Amino acid sequence: MSSTAGQVITCKAAVAWEAGKPLVIEEVEVAPPEAGEVRLKILYTSLCHTDVYFWEAKGQTPLFPRIFGHEAGGIVESVGEGVTHLKPGDHALPVFTGECGECSHCKSEESNMCDLLRINTDRGVMIHDSQTRFSIKGQPIYHFVGTSTFSEYTVVHAGCVAKVNPAAPLDKICVLSCGICTGLGATVNVAKPKPGSSVAIFGLGAVGLAAAEGARISGASRIIGVDLVSSRFEEAKKFGVNEFVNPKDHDKPVQQVIAEMTNGGVDRAVECTGSIQAMISAFECVHDGWGVAVLVGVPNKDDAFKTHPMNFLNERTLKGTFYGNYKPRTDLPSVVEKYMNGELELDKFITHTVAFSEINKAFDYMLKGESIRCIIRMGE
Repeated sequence: MSSTAGQVITCKAAVAWEAGKPLVIEEVEVAPPEAGEVRLKILYTSLCHTDVYFWEAKGQTPLFPRIFGHEAGGIVESVGEGVTHLKPGDHALPVFTGECGECSHCKSEESNMCDLLRINTDRGVMIHDSQTRFSIKGQPIYHFVGTSTFSEYTVVHAGCVAKVNPAAPLDKICVLSCGICTGLGATVNVAKPKPGSSVAIFGLGAVGLAAAEGARISGASRIIGVDLVSSRFEEAKKFGVNEFVNPKDHDKPVQQVIAEMTNGGVDRAVECTGSIQAMISAFECVHDGWGVAVLVGVPNKDDAFKTHPMNFLNERTLKGTFYGNYKPRTDLPSVVEKYMNGELELDKFITHTVAFSEINKAFDYMLKGESIRCIIRMGE
């Protein structure tokens, strides 16, 4: 075990004291892992739009002070009682959802929605004892989605930690913890386009670009990007997108535009915006007889999906996905290997890098729409 095992570690963390206010680098105490938990030394983390959304506290129960962050790569410092699949020194990715290995979802080949460890954005404490592992001078600091990677050390449930190839560069593969796998898996695991097929991607943010990368890897010949911001189209070409549609440029529904472009509709569509209209368009733009649409974006709570039942009867399929249908512990190591063997390109997703002391710059880049992913170097 490491020399710090079983002890409280004092380290730097970026603490959000209140909604929308810049994070503050503080000295925090990080308690040792309890049973079923792991303490990680975080080396690299990246900023995802979900962090920004909850930091702004728009539309959900605010919980502060809190340590955000959920895309990261690090090294296991120590493990709690009963943890057998990880040991100190292992390279690992913490994930906002998990795999307990025991529930009906974990035992099913068809699901990655673990009963125990699926994402919970409201919980700010550990499952084991409903306590936080972070504190400042005795004041508890809340966790975020069980990961809280904007800290040099963090404690995570062992079921939410994937052990990965130690040769893989953590400053690149850390982006697989959330958005990239969400989009990539939506295409390769759920939509499953055939070589030579056509795929429409709705929304060209990080998740949509990852979905496009999945279509490129799958050998799709026509990858149509759909976005309301035309300036995103140039960047999307790097991810295999070779045709573009801005719905604002047309006076007819975008599903009709796409159907006319593709002789009746695309083979597959992946929706990555959360806009209910985009979801309906994605479904209605796939070809009858074999078309499949996959929903990835998270809608507003009052949204309702409306389409004519004939669209289903004419043999179109609508599917949803969570985290690209990847089981974190089981599947993430093989996604890392896809990067290592050159099949999956990750470097092009990383547009900025900042030192941990300048973490608020990462928020600025995201809010201005300048970054796909910004890597934050811990310890600087």
